[in-house]
Amino acid sequence: MPDDVVTMDKIVALCKRRGFIFASSEIYGGIGSTYDYGHYGVLLKTNVKNEWWRAMLQERDDIVALDSAILQHPKVWEASGHLAGFSDPMVDCRTCKQRFRADHVDHEEMCPAKASLPKTEDRRHDFTEARDFNLMFETTVGPVKDTGSIAYLRPETAQGIFINFKNVLQFARKKPPFGIAQVGKSFRNEITPGNFIFRTREFEQMEMEFFCPPQDAPRWYEEWKATRHAWYTDLGIRPDHLQMREHDADELSHYSSGTADVEYLFPIGWSELEGIANRGNFDLTQHAEHSGEKLEYFDPQTKERYVPHVIEPAAGADRATLAFLVDAYDEEQVDDGDVRTVLKLHPRLAPVKVAVCPLVKKDGQPELAREIFAALRGRMQTEYDEGGSIGKRYRRQDEIGTPWCVTVDHQSLEDRTVTLRDRDSLQQERIAIDELPALLSERLAAPWTSPKLTA
Repeated sequence: MPDDVVTMDKIVALCKRRGFIFASSEIYGGIGSTYDYGHYGVLLKTNVKNEWWRAMLQERDDIVALDSAILQHPKVWEASGHLAGFSDPMVDCRTCKQRFRADHVDHEEMCPAKASLPKTEDRRHDFTEARDFNLMFETTVGPVKDTGSIAYLRPETAQGIFINFKNVLQFARKKPPFGIAQVGKSFRNEITPGNFIFRTREFEQMEMEFFCPPQDAPRWYEEWKATRHAWYTDLGIRPDHLQMREHDADELSHYSSGTADVEYLFPIGWSELEGIANRGNFDLTQHAEHSGEKLEYFDPQTKERYVPHVIEPAAGADRATLAFLVDAYDEEQVDDGDVRTVLKLHPRLAPVKVAVCPLVKKDGQPELAREIFAALRGRMQTEYDEGGSIGKRYRRQDEIGTPWCVTVDHQSLEDRTVTLRDRDSLQQERIAIDELPALLSERLAAPWTSPKLTA
């Protein structure tokens, strides 16, 4: 990416410095590929999820919401194929004891435990034979651990939707085509997680299962591919950093007639943000067979009874958050010769929409700034910031992606106007305090294009 200044190291450093994301259990040395979200990270990821819900529920009338349990009956995973087939080939290095996915190993890579050996010696890893490793986390339910109490943390949210298909049909007054959407945590005991929050063992998914008549599935598959691609670009992702990659025949799951990945050009290369799959009727058929319940739809008009086919757009909330961070990151030379780091996030995604800053902490300015803060915070996420020079406060707000800063100064006390600073253009204008709530609400709702596209 020759035009981009962003690197994964810069993103990790910014996230730690500004309290977006940091290593979990850090005071105990951390635990591999596990992260905690700080204040601004929580706000950002919540905004990402809210935009997904907006696209699924508020802007459509053919999708309903669900929140299924993380712990489900073990037969769910037997029916879905996860117990038998949800595994990766794994190898261990006999020398350094590290564990690797067998299909990802470099047999010429030097083993760190052999780094001190002479170059004439074989310093490569000494791998064991490959063996299957199930990716589900196993736990027990109840006070006594025995074979009858084994359960699993869900590796995906989708199965919770399929096993509730009959319940939703009864209460939602929907008929195919319709969707069931949910956001929730999933857990996979990945052998080689990494690249910050891109691949972790605990992650959050945004999944929707769209049930449709079998003959309509190919059309809906194409429609959902276009819809989901547009969601990212509408929220500011640069189109030339986004692509839709159709899976080759040898990549497809046995039940899928088509799968495509929405991929983003991270500093680590093109990587998956979301998969859209035509799953056929595999899942409902499997759960019907294993549970004994009929999971089908009866059309009272045509008198036809059928098992719907399913189109599944499945996105990662953490990966999407990372993509928005990476795409928004920029460094700019400003008039005073300094380089400012700025997150040019879509205003709807920005953790804080507006910061209210008194120029000095005296002469009644903090009191007026608090009045403005109180008037704005009921409409949008607002921050009161009075620490340090105004220049340092602007830089801090730039780094967390705040679109607007309101500065209260001596003139504000005379005529009740303030300076409104724009994050992207750096333009400042004088605005009447009484006009601020309506003006900022209007700008927040207005169409937005990433300034990186016009730079």
